[in-house]
Amino acid sequence: MTTAPGGGASTAPVRGRSTRQRAAVAAALDEVDEFRSAQELHDMLKHRGDSVGLTTVYRTLQSLADAGDVDVLRTNDGESVYRRCSTGDHHHHLVCRVCGKAVEVEGPAVEQWAETIAAEHGFVAVAHTVEVFGTCAECASGNGPGAGAGPSAPPVGT
Repeated sequence: MTTAPGGGASTAPVRGRSTRQRAAVAAALDEVDEFRSAQELHDMLKHRGDSVGLTTVYRTLQSLADAGDVDVLRTNDGESVYRRCSTGDHHHHLVCRVCGKAVEVEGPAVEQWAETIAAEHGFVAVAHTVEVFGTCAECASGNGPGAGAGPSAPPVGT
């Protein structure tokens, strides 16, 4: 994956049939830094005047996730939220339970542990996902975007 000016990921081609609607979903993802639900992305597209069905949004997000072009997390209520990967490399996330802020981190120790524990049990071709949930420094100090936040903050976690 390449990096666009400003540090964001560039628009990656959407796997499957290339359509104007799929391109609109991919472009909407490029415009946001934080995780968004399929419904939120659909609303963004609708407000912009793009005629894209919610089913198409879900299918496009799934296609992008399967290709490794977007990160997917689950909120406390089980809803999937999506964000463009800022790196094409395997990574993990630190996620704030209060405001939903997510930071991509590398975890060499986690990688080694996963390989070791899998080998000890005879597993091969191992894949894993690790998300670490907590409260970001800004929210912990009461100064973060989630300070006093109500339902608009996307709580994420276990």
